[in-house]
Amino acid sequence: MESRRERAFPRTKHKKVDITSILRKSWYHLRLSVRHPSRVPTWDAIVLTAASPEQAQLYEWQLNRAKRMGRIASSTITLAVPDPDAQRIGSGAATLNAIFALARHYQSLGLHLGEQVETTENGSSGSSVPHEESNSGDSTEPMIFLPLPFLAADDPDGPVPLLFDHILAIASCARQAFKNEGGILTMTGDVLPCFDASTLVIPEDASCIITVPITLDVASNHGVIVASNTGILTESYTVSLAENLLQKPSLEELVANEALLDDGRTLLDTGIIAARGKAWAELARLASSCEPMIEELLKSRKEMSLYEDLVAAWVPAKHEWLRARPLGEEMVRSLGKQNMFSYCAYDLLFLHLGTSSEVLDHLSGASSELVGRRHLCSIPATTSSDIAASAVVLSSKIEPGVSVGEDSLIYDSFISSGIQIGSLSVVVGINVPRDIGGMADDSFRFMLPDRHCLWEVPLVGCTERVIVYCGLHDNPKSSLSKDGTFCGKPWKKVLLDLGIRESDLWSSVGAQVNCLWNAKLFPILSYLEMLHLASWLMGLSDQNSRTLLPLWKSSRRVSLEELHRSIDFPKMCTGLKAYQVQVDLLRACGDETTASHLEHKVWAAVADETASAVRYGFKERILESPSSTPTSADQNNHFDGYVDQPFCPRMVKVELPVRIDFAGGWSDTPPWSLERAGCVLNMAIRLEGCLPIGTIIETTEKTGILINDDAGNQLYVENLVSIAPPFR
Repeated sequence: MESRRERAFPRTKHKKVDITSILRKSWYHLRLSVRHPSRVPTWDAIVLTAASPEQAQLYEWQLNRAKRMGRIASSTITLAVPDPDAQRIGSGAATLNAIFALARHYQSLGLHLGEQVETTENGSSGSSVPHEESNSGDSTEPMIFLPLPFLAADDPDGPVPLLFDHILAIASCARQAFKNEGGILTMTGDVLPCFDASTLVIPEDASCIITVPITLDVASNHGVIVASNTGILTESYTVSLAENLLQKPSLEELVANEALLDDGRTLLDTGIIAARGKAWAELARLASSCEPMIEELLKSRKEMSLYEDLVAAWVPAKHEWLRARPLGEEMVRSLGKQNMFSYCAYDLLFLHLGTSSEVLDHLSGASSELVGRRHLCSIPATTSSDIAASAVVLSSKIEPGVSVGEDSLIYDSFISSGIQIGSLSVVVGINVPRDIGGMADDSFRFMLPDRHCLWEVPLVGCTERVIVYCGLHDNPKSSLSKDGTFCGKPWKKVLLDLGIRESDLWSSVGAQVNCLWNAKLFPILSYLEMLHLASWLMGLSDQNSRTLLPLWKSSRRVSLEELHRSIDFPKMCTGLKAYQVQVDLLRACGDETTASHLEHKVWAAVADETASAVRYGFKERILESPSSTPTSADQNNHFDGYVDQPFCPRMVKVELPVRIDFAGGWSDTPPWSLERAGCVLNMAIRLEGCLPIGTIIETTEKTGILINDDAGNQLYVENLVSIAPPFR
């Protein structure tokens, strides 16, 4: 190692981090690693930690989705590992439990756990769990699967990229740092670290934590690494021994521990941790015997943190402190022989996405080249709606007469006429029935105020979905007696204005802290009643509380805490998702016959969802909307061979111009575009004033498909199941 006398970093002024270039490079590398793992090594295993078996089931579906979409190589093992008994054990114990589960999986395959593994700490009970910690305005979908439309315009016909997809892209570049040795890379599920991970250096047989210089005001709320004065110094990074770990340090602590850099900043712990060689082998050995440790944590109801406890075992200065912690002596004995290094990436941009307000900040502050603000959505003409240009609308349909304010996010929703959505608001999974206006009083028009969040949640045992809402900056864990708020207003004012008593929201049994997290606030009623009560609870309804208060009091109500324990995750996989999951499970069980009978529903759902995403051709123009006309196919599990829909005669005519390519023709088509994004210069023309390419599609009462062309050729397919998927 080269030595240096000062804790100094290059003084050259670095240009602003170009997120677009970093992500494009990372996505290019990810596609190569998935398509050609022999040329570009990929991960041997990817593991997600989850808070419960139900959440793990949802994660498994997302992992399978990523494989189907070419984000994870088919050879990569994927696992979602829940915490034992769905009880909080901490991110450190959850990591050991995940490695142990992976080792058992390898053993079942007759393999040895000595490979390169990526783990993402997302839903484990002690890690950064957005919807369980003190974060505001979050939907029930874990933040790692949050839609993040960075570079969405690069693939206009593809699904909205998720935060998880971008994390996979960044992590794919870090694989090279492990050479041919076994190792592990852990990342958090609510952070997108934008940096060139292909430059990552992990010293041999050691662990490494990625850091970035940060100002002291930010450091006071996070973890800080104290790095050695000696190390490897380059223009873009520094590698040095980690001498100490500090948690949310004061200025005095930073000075006393010599944690300040020469420019007055300090090193932020990004939560990205790697272990290679002997350090990984010892960690895997500890995990293989972690069952008694976890049993002890479960009995004592204590937790083991990854960022405080487990990492401290690699830092000698923390050994004395760690020995006094749960299972600390065993961790020091097992891991303390190896060192931890700090890899400081000077230009790393740390995008924290743990709260909805942070998500909106990153979307509103990004360039149009980076953020796709309209993706797979239907938006009416500007003359019949008022949708701000800065609003982000993803996988949604908005009807005429809807208003959406500046910098709001609408995702996976159907917004019917008359709805008003304010600025800086988040709407997820909302499906307001089209006939709600006929059910409601003409004077009622639902409005979501500025800086609010609104989403729907399916619950186990409920046919109705629950509407949930809060202020963008509400902290669910802030107590009633301190600075707790609901919809941006202090709790005391909310209770006074609505005539609600504390006993209506919180039980007097136990020593719980009364806050938004455990307030029995959200009623389970008909959709119209829930909207009326939402307006009333947000302080917007003109109706007298004497009418709505009794309705709210007499209804069954749930808190955010109960909601997160009762989410019906399978219902979150509806339509195509549900059918595909069934087919996958049937094939996994060897029931190919039943899977083949059901597969036509997968492709029917594909057609249905594709039609829903076409701007001017939604599914209700072809078939009755499933939301308004329930079918027996949606209400039972019989595999009758056909989609059970009432016959509706329809005819659609489509005409297209001819495309002439001047340069780059077919470069935007797979397989070439999978490795390098294509670019085609072309124009569309008419022939003799007419659109020369066209087709007419007409529904008939007779089953099957009849295809005719201009030359008089015919092809009739009677059995729809015989049509094989094109990309099998």
